[in-house]
Amino acid sequence: MKISILLPYKENFAPNDAGAVSLFVNDITNVSIFKKTTFIFGNTNSKKKLSKNYINLELNKKIFQSTSKNYIKTFLDYHKNIVVDLVEVHNRPNYINLIKHKFSNKIILYFHNDPLTMNGSKDIKQRIDLLNNVHKIIFNSEWSKKRFFINLPNNLGLLSQKTFVCYQSSSKIKINFNKKKNIISFVGKLNRAKGYDLFGETILKILNKHKDWSAKVIGDEPREKLIYKHKNLKILGFKSNKYILKQLEQISISVVCSRWDEPFGRTSLEAASRGVAVIISDKGGLPETTRDALILKPLNSTNLFNIIDKLILDKKRLLVLQKKNYAGFILTHKYVANIIDSIRKSFVLKRKFNIFNIKKNVILKILHITNFNQRFNGRLHYNTGRRLNNGFIRLGHNVLTVSDRDIINKSKNITDYNGKRALQSSILEAHQNFNADCIILGHADSVTNETLDYLKNINKNLKICQWFLDPLGVHGPDYLKNLARIEHKQKNLDATFLTTDPTVLKGSMNNSYFIPNPCDKSFETLKNYENDNLNDVFFAMSHGVHRGGLKKGKYDDREIFINKLIKRNNQIKFDLYGMNNVQPIWGDNFINKVSSSSMGLNLSRGKPIKYYSSDRIAQLMGNGLLTFVDKKTCFSDFLSNDKIIYYDDINDLSYKLNKYKRDHKERKRIAKNGKEFYLKELNSTLVADFILSKTLDYKSKNKFIWSK
Repeated sequence: MKISILLPYKENFAPNDAGAVSLFVNDITNVSIFKKTTFIFGNTNSKKKLSKNYINLELNKKIFQSTSKNYIKTFLDYHKNIVVDLVEVHNRPNYINLIKHKFSNKIILYFHNDPLTMNGSKDIKQRIDLLNNVHKIIFNSEWSKKRFFINLPNNLGLLSQKTFVCYQSSSKIKINFNKKKNIISFVGKLNRAKGYDLFGETILKILNKHKDWSAKVIGDEPREKLIYKHKNLKILGFKSNKYILKQLEQISISVVCSRWDEPFGRTSLEAASRGVAVIISDKGGLPETTRDALILKPLNSTNLFNIIDKLILDKKRLLVLQKKNYAGFILTHKYVANIIDSIRKSFVLKRKFNIFNIKKNVILKILHITNFNQRFNGRLHYNTGRRLNNGFIRLGHNVLTVSDRDIINKSKNITDYNGKRALQSSILEAHQNFNADCIILGHADSVTNETLDYLKNINKNLKICQWFLDPLGVHGPDYLKNLARIEHKQKNLDATFLTTDPTVLKGSMNNSYFIPNPCDKSFETLKNYENDNLNDVFFAMSHGVHRGGLKKGKYDDREIFINKLIKRNNQIKFDLYGMNNVQPIWGDNFINKVSSSSMGLNLSRGKPIKYYSSDRIAQLMGNGLLTFVDKKTCFSDFLSNDKIIYYDDINDLSYKLNKYKRDHKERKRIAKNGKEFYLKELNSTLVADFILSKTLDYKSKNKFIWSK
């Protein structure tokens, strides 16, 4: 992964004169997993640089061009013949408009200061434009992030998901608290905004009272002169960060009493990393630097004197605070670098799936979003979503499931009346935590295109597909509705998989493929062909799936066909469910009932259409029932006559039901062939492999008999 980091113009990337931005960038880059392919760009007159990764941009100065534009032009010129995966801009939001045309959304913007004080993010429109034009905005504190969203509309939706808080870091070394000295420190600009006047007034009183204590001040301020003198007070001027950290190993108390809103507060962070008792003001992001700091309220010299005085007098409490700060410090360079690297990895996936080969045993991370019916407590456990899920897992992949309708059902409220907003948030959070290679949707109608757009935007290599089980015949039920459902997300899909032959759609769906309703060896466990069963023919309709029972006034044209069939075949014993006032059956009750029949009728809603069947065919054939299906489904293309029975019409079906009722041996032979063939050639593992091979464009070692 190639990364270009752009520093602010004139940011000193030098060992003895580095600013907070340069220190952060250098420290994180040194421990990043992308260290060897990360280059830092800036402009400085310093001869010595913090890192070999640094590239100094020499500007061709032009009279009529602003420095910023000249700086960016030089940066862009450098990248004319170089392809990078990611550009990271630090603390200059006004640079984004100048580079977005070149890098599109390959941009991360870091804020190290208050966004409302910076050119390019002061007004509402600028901040919304930033959200639209970058992949991620990273703030150095929650306070800075909150400032960014001041007066922005509440309906930003997924744009707000582009923001993230990542604190600055420091090194952590072993501290010997016995070597701490009676020293109080102030590090920073020596001005009133930083509270140096409060510190100066206070420290003179402290040093006069406690003769065995001293103070060190590190910093300067050429624009403002605040002079404080004492024999035990050392004003050391500007020092390198390395020097400061070394001094903090000996210092006992550090004071950061800023009047202005510090965006974060590197001084207090570093003090905590060295086991110093920290006193801070409650300004900006300072309280986020360490959990165990003493906070100055009110912010005045009297209060500061009292806090320092008490710490000096209570040595036990002083030591406790020092150890708490040290023990609670986790923001090491490696810790923060891992966070940033995970963000980078979510944007550019290293694997190239166009050369993916199943023989390499690459383990994919799959986010499978469909209705897993958790709210029905197992009643609807035996469904295609779970069958496919089993297949993905058997292939060795890592699968995270999201049950969309369960989330919606639980999340409905006054502000989110249909629960869809909660679903989008849940998916985004799941993907952020899981970082999927592939998202597979199954009848996930409530997943919005906005959500998919966002996920594709943050990971250009993310693959998304959908599977769909309902009929798509022109003369079938809900044709227009079902067609609209599968077409709705087409722009974001790499493939669509249908249990209807896609040719019936006459080319309206690109990258669409037929899949059979898969059986699963852990679901279809019966061998009805081995038994002399109580009933001849099993047939069940799934009315009232979510209600769990028949709904009054519900009509299905299959009932007419079945009732005619019953009248013509008095010698056939039918076992029927979901019609004629007999309630439908589910779960283990379904398995128990189907185990009592020798034959099964696979009759789907609407007129027969090429390859379409409900998932009932997998349950019937997979459990060893001799299965009957209309020959106009064209299953004979891959299911021969010695595995399933085809009929022309109701008369032909009646004849064949009676024939195989009498011919036990032939009935059992064909039923056994059907089960064995279905479990071998149309199982969930093969169908899952087919879905992944078409979505990720790899050549599978398996052969798929249903695919032309």
